[in-house]
Amino acid sequence: MAVASELQGEFRPPVPSRVIFGRDKVSDLGQELQQLGGKKVLLLSGRTVAEKTDAVRGVQSALGDACVGVYSGLTQRAPLSTAVEATKMALDGEVDTLVGVGGSTISDAARMIAVMMAEGITSEQRLRELGQQFDGMLEPDLAGKQLPLQVSIPTTLSAGEFNRGGGNILDDQASHKIRVRHPDLYAHLIVLDPEMTVGTPDWLWLSTGVKAMDHCIERLYCKGNQPATDATTLMAAELLFNYLPKSGESFNDLNARLQCLIAAWLSMMGAPSVGSGLSHGLGHVIGVKYGIGHGHTSCITQPYVMEYNRQSSAHQQALLARAAGIDIRGMSDEVAAEAAARVVDEFIMGLGMPHRLRDLEVPKEDFSEIAELTLRDGAGRNNPVAITTKEQIIEVLEMAW
Repeated sequence: MAVASELQGEFRPPVPSRVIFGRDKVSDLGQELQQLGGKKVLLLSGRTVAEKTDAVRGVQSALGDACVGVYSGLTQRAPLSTAVEATKMALDGEVDTLVGVGGSTISDAARMIAVMMAEGITSEQRLRELGQQFDGMLEPDLAGKQLPLQVSIPTTLSAGEFNRGGGNILDDQASHKIRVRHPDLYAHLIVLDPEMTVGTPDWLWLSTGVKAMDHCIERLYCKGNQPATDATTLMAAELLFNYLPKSGESFNDLNARLQCLIAAWLSMMGAPSVGSGLSHGLGHVIGVKYGIGHGHTSCITQPYVMEYNRQSSAHQQALLARAAGIDIRGMSDEVAAEAAARVVDEFIMGLGMPHRLRDLEVPKEDFSEIAELTLRDGAGRNNPVAITTKEQIIEVLEMAW
């Protein structure tokens, strides 16, 4: 641990969204939209949320006549064609507000769709051309152009709605994401309503809860960590340890689900100041390459990345043990960090989540390619142990196999 004279850093505020939280908060959506100045809404979701839960219907009812359309074709990672369809629908309806109901796929895609609306991008060919021209990262000049207002209503714990400055969709022909980056891309309003999460399958709800824990762990020990971010991160971890196991559908505990939504929010408070680590880098690559949700990739990467990073982050990992309710008084940082690793393992397995790469049929013969792609991804550049070679990543993959 750094001595007081060495303590220094920089804190950047999180996304400038207004967040409202509590049961039945969606019923206030019409009034909230009026305050934002929105008049015509396109509601975005995936098919499962639209067809197998009441969330979309509930939001439609709350919006009333302001909702001019629903696009529910945004399947996992939002294939490029679906983003184009949604953009055309929004432009045809002269929409000024996008309301997303779902997980990170929806919030990520909504930010890309907002840029496509502002830039008038309405063909798959044009979007692919731009993706190739700018190596998969679009950085548009939006001066003088009108972005739609954005509202996010999460149904999972992925917490992508709290990201600022970027969005993405999947070029499913090339099997990689096309991303966009601009500081004006963020949700103007985020509604955390546990009733909107009823019907989310347990495998998705619980695995994205582990993703939120992944945020907590990487915010604790990645470069840029500091007291201001540690405070919210540790509170988030404590809430997840206490409430996620009792938040499944069979418990019918809306308070537990609300506590988990708040934990996911708190897990993102440090995002502008603390970058992600190797677990997120691996998750990006494995998720896209094998069509695995980021919640499940966190389940199978974070425990082993945490172990790999222990030598450089024992003190921060010890704080996680305390958040889990372990009495670490009298323990060295190393011993407390080992205890934290055990409790994270037990937490994931107790939820019935996959715990090994082999559980998700990721072949060992692909490890070299995964490592190469992870090095290029850049998400692990803030890892406490500097990741500079494929061999380091393969070592972690072998541990996770």
